[in-house]
Amino acid sequence: MKIKYLFIAIAALLISSCKAQKYKKRDINETVMQEIYNEIKTPYKYGLVMVPTDNSYKMDCPSVFRKDGKWFMTYLIYDGRGYETWLAESDDLLHWKHLGKVMSFSENEQHWDVNQKAGYISLQDPTWGGSYEWGKYDGKYWMSYFGGDSKGYEAGVLSIGMAYTKESPTKPHEFQRLENPVLTPKDKDAKWWDNSTMYKNSVIRDKDKLTGHNFIMYYNARGDSINPAKGAERIAMAVSDDMKQWKRYGNKPLINHHKGISGDAYIQRINDTWVMFYFGAFWTGWNQGAFNRFAVSNDLVNWSDWKGDDLIKSSEPYDNMFAHKSFVVKHNGVVYHFYCAVNKAEQRGIAVATSKDLGKSETNFVAPPEKKEKK
Repeated sequence: MKIKYLFIAIAALLISSCKAQKYKKRDINETVMQEIYNEIKTPYKYGLVMVPTDNSYKMDCPSVFRKDGKWFMTYLIYDGRGYETWLAESDDLLHWKHLGKVMSFSENEQHWDVNQKAGYISLQDPTWGGSYEWGKYDGKYWMSYFGGDSKGYEAGVLSIGMAYTKESPTKPHEFQRLENPVLTPKDKDAKWWDNSTMYKNSVIRDKDKLTGHNFIMYYNARGDSINPAKGAERIAMAVSDDMKQWKRYGNKPLINHHKGISGDAYIQRINDTWVMFYFGAFWTGWNQGAFNRFAVSNDLVNWSDWKGDDLIKSSEPYDNMFAHKSFVVKHNGVVYHFYCAVNKAEQRGIAVATSKDLGKSETNFVAPPEKKEKK
């Protein structure tokens, strides 16, 4: 019997030790930050992979997932009225085919989001180099989105909504929307950093319940602490246990540069460390442009900001105005950094940079409006 109890005690110690190692937090120091940068950097710009067929609309905000051996991308199209969310597919992450819409303008003008539906996939496998599958909850695939009833580019007061489908997300079809927004600048608990308008949102599972909840939403928003016309956008977080009821978390933004924009957070886990890809813009002035950055955390709440070189910045004719809004995947040893490329003619498409030289894209913007008119 003594031997039996000894084995039980040893097993308990091993389990306890494994748990301690699992939850041991890694100190985020300069060495760790440099390691992460070396892992995620993509010095080779392949170029544009998705562009409008004419100058009547613009493309924005790629989100990439994998299913049944293929890659898929949700992305936004702005046509002058507002945002709609679309779907595309690819075999190799470089060549893409449009499939159709997944979130459209409402026919019912009473809908709070009648003119804006900018969607982003939720609950994706966050593992760096992992499956990149779009996970389910309650038997449904979920999208978070920002919406509004004003016409124009990100116009009016924008709020955050949730939508879902029980069908395959690889086929273009309309997602079902919750009737009301889940977070709005007009909420009673709206904070100083989000009581003006709200933008992109990204939802992940909190499997270890580091926040005490099942799900975390990272979102960027503008408050009234400074002139709203040129107010700072900051990244904050909200939590939920059912994907339907959300509440703000914490008493300050997670990423705050006090001016310009810090936005469009996208989260992945590299080994034992969480990485937030996001974009910055206009931190030192309105002529600075827009660029992609990252921050690192070991608890999903407290983030250390990278102080080194931008991950992506303007350098080519197709992105010489803005190079921003990250979506990053690692596949077969190659890192693909998708981003929104905007040129000085204000044409807007989706480009990719890689960690390995894969050559150059043959995709280009169509002739800018002024050049086209001269023909």
